[in-house]
Order: sequence, then structure tokens, then C-alpha cells
Amino acid sequence: MKIWLDGGLQDTETARVSVFDHGLTVGDGIFETVKAAEGRPFALTRHLDRLARSARGLGLPEPDLDEVRRACAAVLDVNPMPLGRLRITYTGGYGPLGSDRGEKGPTLVVAVGESARRPDSTAVITVPWTRNERGALTGLKTTSYAENVVALARAREQGASEALFANTVGRLCEGTGSNVFVVLDGEIHTPPVDSGCLAGITRALTVEWTGAKETDLPLDVLDSAEEVFLTSTLRDVQGVHRVDSRELRGAPGPVTAKAMRIFDEQAGEDLDP
Repeated sequence: MKIWLDGGLQDTETARVSVFDHGLTVGDGIFETVKAAEGRPFALTRHLDRLARSARGLGLPEPDLDEVRRACAAVLDVNPMPLGRLRITYTGGYGPLGSDRGEKGPTLVVAVGESARRPDSTAVITVPWTRNERGALTGLKTTSYAENVVALARAREQGASEALFANTVGRLCEGTGSNVFVVLDGEIHTPPVDSGCLAGITRALTVEWTGAKETDLPLDVLDSAEEVFLTSTLRDVQGVHRVDSRELRGAPGPVTAKAMRIFDEQAGEDLDP
């Protein structure tokens, strides 16, 4: 396996990032995960646009998106696989042991790992912790992911693949690495971005392609929704058959199944929508 690190391809066994890299010491970094099928990335332009937005939001230097594109192409070319998780990581680079940044410039890593198609439905739980819809990192895809790690571990302990958060005012927000949709009276709804959720790439495409409504929703909507589904880069559209102890029999339901079909068809027609 080879990765791209700061300007060129390197073997994974010998590639090195400094132990003083700000991405390691204080989580000062951003990332994107891109689906790649048969060496071809999906929605790469949207992912790179969000990478640039996250960099601006975190105060990092503007990434060279042409270099990132070259890096993605090079990594996918030398690591062929049917379905891959392409990971772009961009950090504050070498810095002091504190919150101040150094002056040597950012670190860019692009790597890929094998992935598998997700099941058509999954189980989720809700967790007692909240998303801060007014935080400095809200809406940015940063490497500061520890609270997601904790919540996802709780989900795994309960036989689920995802954990869902409310925000600080008790409104439905998002998962650890996904956006959430609910079906109410046959219509699809998802929390608005100002709930504190990440503006997911798959979320945006699903809203665009299905006509889903962005709606401020209470967390307990999960107790009554006719259907629930998740979206993310590697899930695409995935039905939910259990929320905590509530079973949603027959998942994916008819509205979710239609959304799955629409997404597959549209994504198949345009790899960079």
C-alpha cells in the first residue's frame, strides 16, 4: 500500500508524520472521506469544496486543491480495489506542544482502505451527550473526533452501528458520522444545518434528489417517525430497523427504499454531481 504524504507517494511502512504534528497533539486538522468505486471517486468536487470551507473555518492555510486531486488520483491508481474509503487529512503541521501553531506549514495525507457495501438497514441508539450548535467547530469536518469515538463505542456495545445526538436545545441533530432523515406522513424530513449538524455531501444530494424538507425536529420524533434512515459517504442511503428499543419492522420502508433507489440511479449517472 502507498499513501500520499506532503508532495508524493510513499510506502505505508516508511511514511512518517512528526509526533509534534498539530493534528496529533491538539486535533488541529480537517478531513474528508470519499467513496471510490473501481478507482473512481464519487462527488470529489463537493468534498474538496467542503475541505476548503473547513480549512477557512479552522484558520488553516487554503489547501492546494489541485494537489489534493493529484494525490487522490495517484493513491487510487496504485492501490486498486473494488470499493474504497479514500481519506484526505489536512492538519496544522509541525507545531509546539500547545495550541499555538508552528510556522512550517500544513501536513497533507491521502490514503485509501478497502470498504464493503453496507446492509440495507441498521440499528441506531440515542446518546445523552449533545452537539453544540454554536461551537467554534460547528459545521466543520475536523479531526477532533473523540466524542464521536465515545458515542460510537456506546452504540457498538448495544448492537448498533450508529449513535444519534440531539443539540443543546433538545432538537434532533446528527449521528457520529452520518446525517439522519425521518419520514412523517409520507414526507421526508432532515434537521437543518443550523441544528449543528454537518452539511453532509450525501445529505445534500439526498435532499436535492428526493425533495426532502429541512425541518427543525425534536429528538423524540424518533419515537413516532414512520421510517428513519441515515446518509453518509459510505452508507449512501441506509434504512434504520431499530432506534434504541423501538423496532421499525419492514425496514427499509417504502419511502426509504425509493430514496435508496433514486440515490443509486442518480449517482450512477454522474460521478461528480
